[in-house]
Amino acid sequence: MSVRRVSVREARQHFRRLLDQVEAGEEIIVLRRGVEVGRVTKPKRKTVRLPDLDTFRASIKVSGRPLSREIIETRRSSRY
Repeated sequence: MSVRRVSVREARQHFRRLLDQVEAGEEIIVLRRGVEVGRVTKPKRKTVRLPDLDTFRASIKVSGRPLSREIIETRRSSRY
């Protein structure tokens, strides 16, 4: 993996080209007045999908009054 250093100005002007280089495996270090302020690298892994929660949701049994009704009545009783 190669590392390339670019100024903020160059990064702004050629951002699309830099992203193509990152996609190819190159690492880009962004410099502001010669000081490193950021790095652009390719992600190390793909995102992991969350498990399907349909069966879990179906197993939940709701009892009692709706929460919205409780809130409305609590607000009314606390006002007076």
